[in-house]
Amino acid sequence: MAQAADDFIAPRCFEDISILYQDEDILLINKPSGLLSLSGKHPANWDSVHYRLVKEFPGCSLVHRLDLGTSGIMVVAKSKLINAIISKQFSERSVLKRYTALLLGELPNDSGEISLPIAKDKPNFPLMKICEAEGKPAVSTYRVLSRENYAGTDSGNVDDIQVLSRRIHAVTRVELTPQTGRTHQLRIHSQQIGHPIIGCDLYGSRHSQQMAPRLMLHATRLEFDHPVTGTRIIGFSPCPF
Repeated sequence: MAQAADDFIAPRCFEDISILYQDEDILLINKPSGLLSLSGKHPANWDSVHYRLVKEFPGCSLVHRLDLGTSGIMVVAKSKLINAIISKQFSERSVLKRYTALLLGELPNDSGEISLPIAKDKPNFPLMKICEAEGKPAVSTYRVLSRENYAGTDSGNVDDIQVLSRRIHAVTRVELTPQTGRTHQLRIHSQQIGHPIIGCDLYGSRHSQQMAPRLMLHATRLEFDHPVTGTRIIGFSPCPF
């Protein structure tokens, strides 16, 4: 069972936030893996993207979030009005989001669509579940970028002494595009097709969790209309893995 959200304490993140672009209205940033988007309820979870940015940009607010383990590009509004304008684009699904991920195993098809409704798994919060009766529609598409051999790190015990070994695993590097924006959508959809994201602590197998020190999911591309000029903004953050 997942650890209760109120009891979870995020390890300290020592990586900096990179500013990819800024003007009078918006920031495009690169969030490091391991940093919360917003500060948590637990007082120990004070460090976050918003906590850091508001010191330099008073009045800024997050238009959207990335999971703790997910790295990559985010748009930040410098005012409430700008936030409302961009948020409307997210709700109308005119924002394009693309991610790069490493999935366990070899996907048989070069592209595909995953359409499975997602609902809160209330007894096991913060987990989500696939549920036809209660779930909201959720659609993700994937495109295979490459099929690789990955030298992951496996942990084990030999004579009660923990050891780490490097093993070669078959993995698939994919581009994931969520057509909807449900919580944990890409993570649970990948699990449901039998190829969990490597390093995923919520929906991966014990084996896939231990293969990497982080969630191998990175937000690489974000496209939306500038809230003032209307110019199409195309933001890009290269995948670090």
